[in-house]
Amino acid sequence: MRNLRIILIAIGLLVVSFGVYTVAVIIHDQPTLEGHKTVICIPVYGQSYALGEEAKRITNYDTLRINYDGRIVTEKMNYVFGYFDHSSRTKQFIKRLLHYDRKAFELSVYGMAESLITELGEDTILCIFPGGHGQTTITQLMKPVDPYNKFIEEIAYAYETAKKLGWDFQVPAVCWMQGESDIAEYPDTDYKALFHQMYQNLNTDIKRVTHQTNDIRIICYQSSALTKGDLFKNNNFDGTESRTPEIQMELVRDESLIWAMGPTYPYDFIREVLHIDAIGQKRIGDLAAKSALGILRNEPRFIGLVPTKTFVEGNKVSIIFNVPTPPLCFDTVQVLKAEHYGFNIIRQDNTDIISDIVLQGDTIVITCQESPIGCRIRYGVNGEFRKGGRLHGPRGNLRDSQGEQRKVTINGKTYRQDNWCYIFDYSCEPNP
Repeated sequence: MRNLRIILIAIGLLVVSFGVYTVAVIIHDQPTLEGHKTVICIPVYGQSYALGEEAKRITNYDTLRINYDGRIVTEKMNYVFGYFDHSSRTKQFIKRLLHYDRKAFELSVYGMAESLITELGEDTILCIFPGGHGQTTITQLMKPVDPYNKFIEEIAYAYETAKKLGWDFQVPAVCWMQGESDIAEYPDTDYKALFHQMYQNLNTDIKRVTHQTNDIRIICYQSSALTKGDLFKNNNFDGTESRTPEIQMELVRDESLIWAMGPTYPYDFIREVLHIDAIGQKRIGDLAAKSALGILRNEPRFIGLVPTKTFVEGNKVSIIFNVPTPPLCFDTVQVLKAEHYGFNIIRQDNTDIISDIVLQGDTIVITCQESPIGCRIRYGVNGEFRKGGRLHGPRGNLRDSQGEQRKVTINGKTYRQDNWCYIFDYSCEPNP
């Protein structure tokens, strides 16, 4: 009996201690900001890129809170960043209490928040968090699956918490980082149609929660995981690996509610396989911040560096680009030189017929060995099998000159923040 009493007392003390610790954590992590605030919520949704998989965290959570006067918060409207698990809320809650950070990776929204918050007024709070699940196609992330439901629930929780504090709340945009599985798994689906349905669901459900009238915008990256497909071969006329990146480029270029973030190929990939590293997450997050600020300021839509028109004259193809910050450049330093700087004109027998390529202002002029009509015009559809990133993965060397003015410093090193050309792959047709 004496041993039993000792055990019960020990358990009681443990429970009390855990309760005190829990209360202390909750009190410590609650925002203490005074006065009326406006909460701008810009989360990221997608697969492993959205969750920062493998990107070793370099953001210091205390610094994220202290350096910006507590104006960057999570979906819980507090400062307990990390700990994302859509399958078990109990497990996630325990991780938060214990500050378990084994899988608290570097997220693009951290970089986005740090760049964006400095442009916003002192009465504005930025709410950031990721949603989604790794190794999933777009179909597997659409309503009513668990990751989607949890994402909407977390927006609702943030909204309700803000309202209890008497603060305004809106979701002007969601960052989209998904596409690797729709490249590598070869699903027989229409990515563009699914994306439109996904957007309609997000827009409807978020507006239902927040009661805002403005439609949400999507800030869209571009996946470059082409060589992860088992069937990938360079110069394969019938290859489908570029279909999803091409659609992402078209969405950014053509859709009125889609804004550009940028492609992933200019960054270092972890082990040169699939995921960008923490520096890449920070840098692409900074580019997302540029679009987010444009959305908040009602600026003209930012579409990045994309092809806008194509003309054929004899054996020559002229591709005109939207160039955000002239001049257009071939850069073989930041990204290792690819053959023809990443361009290909592929004939139906899988032959590249390019003989020369010249940059003229906002136009790339490609001379071919014969008429390119009926061929595939490609950029960034290349790379070593199973490799990813700026050295040996699918890539191109075409960028603008935004990096002359826009830079970001990470761990003491300063990086240019240029806009790199989105990957594309379309048929060369006769002039209209």
